[in-house]
Amino acid sequence: MSADSLRVFPPSGAQLPVTDPAKLKSSQRMAIDPSVRATEADLIREAQAGSRTAFDALVRQYDQAVLRLALHLTGSEQDAEDIHQEAFLKAYRYLGNFRFECSFYTWIYRIVTNLCLDLLRRRKSRREDQAVMLDSSGEEIDLLTNVTDQRASANPDRELNRKILAERIREALDKLTPRERMVFELKHYQGLKLRTIGEMLNTTEETAKNTLFRATRKLRTILAELR
Repeated sequence: MSADSLRVFPPSGAQLPVTDPAKLKSSQRMAIDPSVRATEADLIREAQAGSRTAFDALVRQYDQAVLRLALHLTGSEQDAEDIHQEAFLKAYRYLGNFRFECSFYTWIYRIVTNLCLDLLRRRKSRREDQAVMLDSSGEEIDLLTNVTDQRASANPDRELNRKILAERIREALDKLTPRERMVFELKHYQGLKLRTIGEMLNTTEETAKNTLFRATRKLRTILAELR
């Protein structure tokens, strides 16, 4: 069966989750015990040997995590579904190149982050807003409101300040380069370690650290200017 004939979709009836950084930080780490890793390695080898069943099992294991990551990084349900589809198609095509030098989790996330990075670069050139997405009910939600005080709605003044801060953060993030924004969001929204981020972006931990430092410094400067 050719890779082009492979179709990967979210499970039937599955709802795209509303972004919750606290939940994402724990879920995205996806700790896997040794017995599961052994099973995963077997599945990869079987899939490399041509087993569609083994590959489908890998898809099921990482399906929701991939969709969640794409949704958070793109802020668009449609873009997330497209990247989810393309990521697993790429994984299917290039699984034979997997050499067990990193975890499958890191490998598939690398594919997803690179696809998202390409999308953000295209958006950057079109000056599109990247912070608004739709939840499962079709309502717009702002990704950045989650980094502010969730109790703000209990106080009108605090709620106004929260909205102003969210707007300033959105403006500031839009001024970062796509790579700086990607590293910042993977670190602070996904809760990933710099070493993992470096592996996903096919660079070193030190480079990821320097990129995060530049992004943070830029955000502080931009936010100070927006006051």
